[in-house]
Amino acid sequence: MISNDINKASEIIRGGGLVAFPTETVYGLGANALDCNAVAKIFEAKERPTFDPLIVHISDINDIALLSTQKSDFISILAKKFWPGPLTMVLEKSDIVPDLVTSGLNTVGVRMPDNAIALELISTSGCPIAAPSANKFGRISPTKAEHVQKQLPFLECILDGGSTKIGIESTVIRIHDDGFQILRNGFITEADLAEFVPKSNKTDVNEVELASPGLLKSHYSPEKPVYIKGNIPVEIDYSKAAYLSFYGEDIHKYKIVEYLSKTQNLTEAAANLFTALHKLEEADCEYIIADTVPLIGIGKAIMDRLSKASYRFLNSNLKSV
Repeated sequence: MISNDINKASEIIRGGGLVAFPTETVYGLGANALDCNAVAKIFEAKERPTFDPLIVHISDINDIALLSTQKSDFISILAKKFWPGPLTMVLEKSDIVPDLVTSGLNTVGVRMPDNAIALELISTSGCPIAAPSANKFGRISPTKAEHVQKQLPFLECILDGGSTKIGIESTVIRIHDDGFQILRNGFITEADLAEFVPKSNKTDVNEVELASPGLLKSHYSPEKPVYIKGNIPVEIDYSKAAYLSFYGEDIHKYKIVEYLSKTQNLTEAAANLFTALHKLEEADCEYIIADTVPLIGIGKAIMDRLSKASYRFLNSNLKSV
């Protein structure tokens, strides 16, 4: 049920239940991060494998000390600069964090969302909230309350905060002794972070495989096949296809055109990405063809989401177009 009652939502969290709520990135499906039984309900509701860890959301920087034993000036520097905001830091976890939250790893992802509803929910609930995106596992992330209701109609409470302003999930980094390592690209870029903290010399993502959500090859997928220009099957009938356009080129052969940004603005494209995929999933088309975007800044995050959305639809009979 879509609601604006934060007090009721907080009661549900304290009682071990689930609440969907808005953040600045996407809508999250939240439970008390310190209650293992409540966290288990997240995995059940999303049909999410338990090897995929969850991010824990806080409303006070001081709560880092509750969740993590890691000591580093880099943590406080980045928290003071980028929180509240779309940055998740993967840190050494404390014993209070259930292993289910971290998929048995000795690290936990922590962030403070830049959304008044989310912050009030966490504060009023009186506990950190574990929350992946509020959708079925592997499907399109929700950027509106209606998207949540479509995929998780059984939820007792979906807090309505309108459309999310950033539209893709947070940047995820690992904090090492020598600096930061990006695990998942997002709105906050490597260049943004490097202004305040050095980049770590550790570059092998396999060292931290699945240390954060969003590292699986297939994710963020609509039910209709998604293909990216340059990796399109030979047999595609473009008259039955929708075009997710960034450059606005060669649009006339498609049945439907949905623009990420008519002005080629990457921030606007990121904000529109999941909303556009939700719209095209319900449109009268058989395929979705997506433009590439420049691999600069937030463009890396957009291409990461598109690549994962298309992964399960790719086959061996491809050609470049």
